[in-house]
Amino acid sequence: MRVLVDATAVPADRGGVGRYVDQVLDHLAAAGADPVVVCQRRDAARYAAVPGARVVALRPVLERRPVRLLWEQTGLAARTLQRVDVLWSPHYTTALAARVPKVVTLHDATFFSDPAVHQPAKARFFRAATRVALRTAAACLVPSAATRDELVRWADADPTRIVVAPHGVDRDTFRRPTETEVAAFCATYDLEPGRYVAFLGTLEPRKNVGALVRGWQRATSGIENPPPLVLAGGAGWDRTLDGLIASVRPPARVVRTGYLELPVLPALLGGAAVVAYPSLGEGFGLPVLEAMACGATVLTTRRLSLPEVGGDAVAYTEPDAASVGRALGALLDDDARRADLAAAATVRAATFSWEASAAVHVRTFEEAVRAKVAA
Repeated sequence: MRVLVDATAVPADRGGVGRYVDQVLDHLAAAGADPVVVCQRRDAARYAAVPGARVVALRPVLERRPVRLLWEQTGLAARTLQRVDVLWSPHYTTALAARVPKVVTLHDATFFSDPAVHQPAKARFFRAATRVALRTAAACLVPSAATRDELVRWADADPTRIVVAPHGVDRDTFRRPTETEVAAFCATYDLEPGRYVAFLGTLEPRKNVGALVRGWQRATSGIENPPPLVLAGGAGWDRTLDGLIASVRPPARVVRTGYLELPVLPALLGGAAVVAYPSLGEGFGLPVLEAMACGATVLTTRRLSLPEVGGDAVAYTEPDAASVGRALGALLDDDARRADLAAAATVRAATFSWEASAAVHVRTFEEAVRAKVAA
């Protein structure tokens, strides 16, 4: 099974989409597929290490997004005339003129169900791309049953052509950190191990960081030495967050780390008293799973896919600030419950694997090819 993989949309910062593509590619060969990976030059060395992969790097002129999207419909489509069996497009858009079956990954449906939490132009683009993929692809992969159900509800998708392939967790990276790792991280940001609340993700409206800041203030207002709130992740388009953080008065403290490289994340997550992720809706919620694998006590919401990830191993809250404050305060006051949740989280996280996810991908590729042959 020769799979042409369009990895040209993978961002330089390895957020959720980047980690998804990297990890599935790493496990495709073991699942029975030989990938031909088309990528940007910066990723060529990374993907050259993928077992069995042949790597094709884009020319520099093609790396700008508008040009890349045009090339996708021409140059990428032309590559499907070569010896490949299926095209996998892992980020919404695909080559419409491809001569082989197309499989497209759709990461979430909130562009339909909650467009206000996205930039308007982005929401319009991804709604259109999703509709095209649902109409033209042999199959669409989604990371959760919630995303499948939302696509059926909002985009009139055919559920028989949507395959749920839950994400996994990279256990080499996301595992319980050592005391030395936590101490080094805390020293960098003037923190105490086990004495801070952490958030990991892009600081954008969908992640509901404003409600987290206000909820954290409520939960810690009566504490003489309140645990700091650590916000880790790249800046998004939330225009209210800077002012809200600026209004926080000592001794309360918000620490913004910016984007953190992968090796630092276990210390951030595993060293926190609570990892709070009060998202308004996720296609999967990879930061929740990764925090669980690091032995963290996690507080999240029941929106969309998040209960599929957390199960009974995390604490839940409604997404408004008052509810976040109550739930966070209760966790900070209950050492025994935090310990129980952290232990349960580690066990549950171990049930998710990239090996299993890659196997679902390959079965989907094979079924797409068989369906074309049968037709």
